[in-house]
Amino acid sequence: MIAFPPGAKVWLAGGATDMRKGMNGLALLVQQGLGRDPHGGELFCFRGRRGQLMKVLWHDGVGMSLYVKRLDHGRFIWPTPADGAVSVSAAQLGYLLEGIDWRNPRHTWRPSAAG
Repeated sequence: MIAFPPGAKVWLAGGATDMRKGMNGLALLVQQGLGRDPHGGELFCFRGRRGQLMKVLWHDGVGMSLYVKRLDHGRFIWPTPADGAVSVSAAQLGYLLEGIDWRNPRHTWRPSAAG
């Protein structure tokens, strides 16, 4: 897992994105579609039409990075916002990258009664 800065703002671009786009195409989408600065240190996440592929665009102050994740099974849970993007926490991004429903994560273990 890539360690993103803890205070970085994370944006999920609503709807499906053409996954043929690279860094420049996604940066242009951030500027024109979301009205944000792609060089501002925020993370911008995009999901493909089938929901199995996600790209994360991030400028760390030194250069632009593009991370890609494809799920072997399942789909990324994605919002459908009216305004084009939804802000999530870094923890929620971690859940999302693991294929976990970031809106309502649940423990898979139960505490023992003999605590």
